[in-house]
Amino acid sequence: MKLNNKPFQLTYCTNIHPGEDWEETFTQLQSHLPAVKKQFSPKSPFGVGLRLSDKASKELLEGNHFEEFKSWLTENDLYVFTMNGFPYGSFHRTVVKDDVHTPDWTTKDRLDYTIRLFNILNELLPADLTEGGISTSPLSYKYWHESLDKVYEEATLNYAKIALHLYNIKKQTGKSMHLDLEPEPDGILENTPEVIAYFDSWLIPKGSEFLAKELDLPIEECEEIIREHIQLCYDVCHYAIAFEEPAEVFAAMEKAKIKIGKIQISAALKAAFTKDATANKKVLDVLKNFEESTYLHQVIEKNDQNQLVQYRDLNKALENYKADEEKEWRIHFHVPLFSDDYDLLKSTRSEIEKTLKLVQEKQGVNHLEIETYTWEVLPERFQKDIDESIVRELEWVKSQF
Repeated sequence: MKLNNKPFQLTYCTNIHPGEDWEETFTQLQSHLPAVKKQFSPKSPFGVGLRLSDKASKELLEGNHFEEFKSWLTENDLYVFTMNGFPYGSFHRTVVKDDVHTPDWTTKDRLDYTIRLFNILNELLPADLTEGGISTSPLSYKYWHESLDKVYEEATLNYAKIALHLYNIKKQTGKSMHLDLEPEPDGILENTPEVIAYFDSWLIPKGSEFLAKELDLPIEECEEIIREHIQLCYDVCHYAIAFEEPAEVFAAMEKAKIKIGKIQISAALKAAFTKDATANKKVLDVLKNFEESTYLHQVIEKNDQNQLVQYRDLNKALENYKADEEKEWRIHFHVPLFSDDYDLLKSTRSEIEKTLKLVQEKQGVNHLEIETYTWEVLPERFQKDIDESIVRELEWVKSQF
């Protein structure tokens, strides 16, 4: 929905609902979206952050499914302005872990899937909205590759092909759509320096060169096409885990002329350790309740020397815990926004508050998408009614405005 007559579009990402084929996906949307809208936005249209798996996106285009879906959206005063194209396949009730990056951006499968999503978004975007975006994996998963140059080369070519496709859509329709690269721990792009280095060394020069040949346009104009259609998804949880300050990230991206296309509003867990062994043992016992087998829960540790130590998953961090050190862990576990207290743990909700304040001070990014996808794997005492929880999160974000 539009926030308080301001340009911001606020929604939640439907990747929180299980469903991998179109029938399951549509059933979930029908079960939850009207109920959420009725509570949060009863008199105004409500925007949808749509997630479609590869399978669901193909099935949506079969028969009369697409027309039925568009009619259902209209009947329920719903509209789609952003999509999540990061998880390609199964995302619930199975082991996901690093497979969330499969297939990565070196593959034609990932390219074809994302073009299909943009074609769907192009049809769903309302006539009065000229901007749409899709978030995606940051090239690939770092530990799959011994050398990254080949990944950079192949992924850059595919990103440039996306930019070309979106350039052609804009020429035909006037709609400006962007692919939003989403850095996360252990992705090939996981922090601000890596994003800027990739844009400067690969995406801008190589992507512009490709477009110049395809479109017979000056290289400077092709650079602007890349910058318009390939942007950044700022997932607050991910940047908080990396101990990056939102104001510094925004300033660095602005200086590098990298646009932020979407803010994914999410909070990480954090744990503080002292030299009190008894207290630390209690913190570790609580953390073990968040160890689960579906998703990656990367951990970044900041010690009393301000050094960062990285672990691929929470179980690895727990196995390598060293006692009697003052340190903070930030854990990639998207926890609900409406609380920042999880027994002896806290959340990084304060980073969301900083980010939303910045968003309101600066012009540019308009898409805000809540992404707490871990409801089913939270410790049982934190699991509440899903629709009520979604509304509570939306209301909390709205209160920041």
